[in-house]
Amino acid sequence: MDIDLNLVRGGMIMFLLLLASLTIHEWAHAFTADRLGDDTPRMQGRVTLNPASHIDIIGTIVIPLINIFVFRSTYAIFGWGKPVMTRAGNFKHPRRDEILTCLAGPGSNLILALLGVLAGAAVVSRQPMLGELFFRLIVMNVGLALFNLLPVPPLDGGYLVKHFTGMTEEAFLTMSRWSGMIMLFAFFIPVVREAFGLVFSLACLPYASLCAWINPVAARIMFG
Repeated sequence: MDIDLNLVRGGMIMFLLLLASLTIHEWAHAFTADRLGDDTPRMQGRVTLNPASHIDIIGTIVIPLINIFVFRSTYAIFGWGKPVMTRAGNFKHPRRDEILTCLAGPGSNLILALLGVLAGAAVVSRQPMLGELFFRLIVMNVGLALFNLLPVPPLDGGYLVKHFTGMTEEAFLTMSRWSGMIMLFAFFIPVVREAFGLVFSLACLPYASLCAWINPVAARIMFG
């Protein structure tokens, strides 16, 4: 059986980008909680940029590798890390601080996408071969931010819904048990995929516009 070396190379680059992005996402949750007074993440060894501390076997390894090497997805790569545990009672302002901790993960992905734009604008016009790398970094992190903000437990967006609706912990845990299966089937529905794709395109637009404003040549290479 012939091995597609380009697929292996590109797939491993995508996987490493995803691993780094998920690590920073979970670290941002842990770091924010720690700074706001909850030492639970620190006690569990989560305030670290060591990927091994944040890996979820299914969400970080199995599903992304299947997506990359079985379905041969080029850009629509998603996954998740091991959830960061917090205790609301340790926060000085429990509701506010839990919301800030929740937003820190998706926020870190949006910041990574911004850094990808700035770095790409600085180097891609001189090193065009790096254009695809920065483009993948940007779209991956925008996608991760949007995915995690879906209002579905146990995603970050689900935690926001819990706080703003007064959902009980029991209801949240019950929904969390089934939400993964529901989301998996939902993405097989064309209208759901199209709606998410539209929102994703709109979310990427400011990044493409910023890159074009900074360096039009790099923007053409990266975003076409």
